[in-house]
Parts: sequence; C-alpha cells; structure tokens
Amino acid sequence: QVQLVESGGGLAQAGGSLRLSCTASGYIIPINTMGWYRRAPGKQRELVEAITRDGITTYADSVKGRFTISRDNARNTVYLQMNSLKPEDTAVYYCNTYPTPMISWGQGTQVTVSS
Repeated sequence: QVQLVESGGGLAQAGGSLRLSCTASGYIIPINTMGWYRRAPGKQRELVEAITRDGITTYADSVKGRFTISRDNARNTVYLQMNSLKPEDTAVYYCNTYPTPMISWGQGTQVTVSS
C-alpha cells in the first residue's frame, strides 16, 4: 500500500517561511498531478495548491503570491514553499493526488503561525 509522508512543518512567526516536503513509498508522485491540502481547526480540508506533471499549477486565492508548489520527480517528492505566513495559515498540511485524492491520507505536518 502506498504511503505519503509529509514533513517540514513547525512553528513560525507571521511573515516567516517554511518549506514542506512530501514523499511517497511508491511510484506515485512522478505520474500524477499532486496537491497540497490543509485542514484548519474546525474547518474542512481544502486544496492549497496543485501541480501537474508538466508543472502547471493551481492554487487557492488565499495563498496567491505567497506559496509555491514544486516537484522533483527523480526524488519522488513534492514541495510547498510557504512565505509571508499568516496566522490563518495555521493547519495540518497534507499531500495527495489531485483533483481526486486517491491515496490514503498521511499523518500530515502541523504548521502553526503565531501573530
């Protein structure tokens, strides 16, 4: 069974930066459109940003100009560079295929932004 492992979260101050990484135990990332999702306390999970195999990205308006998704197919890894963080970015961040999450959700990585 393929597993997704997210890492790189932590505590950041408003205006700070974090870089998240997502790896998979199977050959999933290079052949799929991948997305970063997040679930904030009391809210539903939502798409943050996605990237196709060709590098075309889709993003939520709330992260426009601040977050950048990228992929390294050779390393079977997807990244999310998060700049200019805001307290409302506080959430557990997950990766999965997009638009349909086809893999069992991983543990995610907690991002907490203090004001």
